[in-house]
Amino acid sequence: MKTVHEVSALTGVSIRALHHYDRIGLLKPTAVSDAGYRLYDESALVRLQCIMLYRTLEFPLKDIKAILDSPAFDRNRALDQQIALLEMKREHFDNLLLLAKSLRGFGIDMNNMRFEAFDTTKIEQYAAEARASWGDTAAWKEFAHKSARRTPEQEKLLGQGMMNLMAAFGQMKHLSPDAAEVREQVDRLREYITEHYYECTDDILRGLGAMYAGGGSMTENIDAAGGPGTGAFIRTAIDASLSGD
Repeated sequence: MKTVHEVSALTGVSIRALHHYDRIGLLKPTAVSDAGYRLYDESALVRLQCIMLYRTLEFPLKDIKAILDSPAFDRNRALDQQIALLEMKREHFDNLLLLAKSLRGFGIDMNNMRFEAFDTTKIEQYAAEARASWGDTAAWKEFAHKSARRTPEQEKLLGQGMMNLMAAFGQMKHLSPDAAEVREQVDRLREYITEHYYECTDDILRGLGAMYAGGGSMTENIDAAGGPGTGAFIRTAIDASLSGD
């Protein structure tokens, strides 16, 4: 775990900015020490790295939060979009550099004025499509509507509620995934998501199961709450529950 000062020194993000990210719910600390110091784990740093890439690409903070909190968020897909945008920006700056070099040492010639290199329409259009791609679902719109009405503290409590559900799954790993107790826990998970986030349809629930077991910070957080293998067990439990419907 790193303190806010250590995170600032490591990343170059100011302490003031990190405090602001906490206040708006964009990057909450993993824990707060007894002395009141914000502490960040590896998962928080991964999220911060993603935030920094989007900031470099000039995404507004509210859009970054909406993307990262989207039910459909997938880190690899986001990285593909970021890479595409960075390559477009590199091409844009390469063209500007070539233009500047071509103009160096020449006088003003009104008949040879070129402005194509300044055109950022392609970049802006792709960025807009990237932002929209995370919100073009009924589930995302419902999520955004409910989330906008909650405070960061309420969001934190809901997140803890989700982790409590995951921890309960961890206590059931010795059971068969299609056991009645496990099926009831899958129903509780679905109901919690529907009540607080968005309607959890069969397709969405199945997709969430895949994400829970798919590795990365989400699986790590679930396994931290319920013990190793909890994410994979939840996916199996969801699949068993849906196959028996």
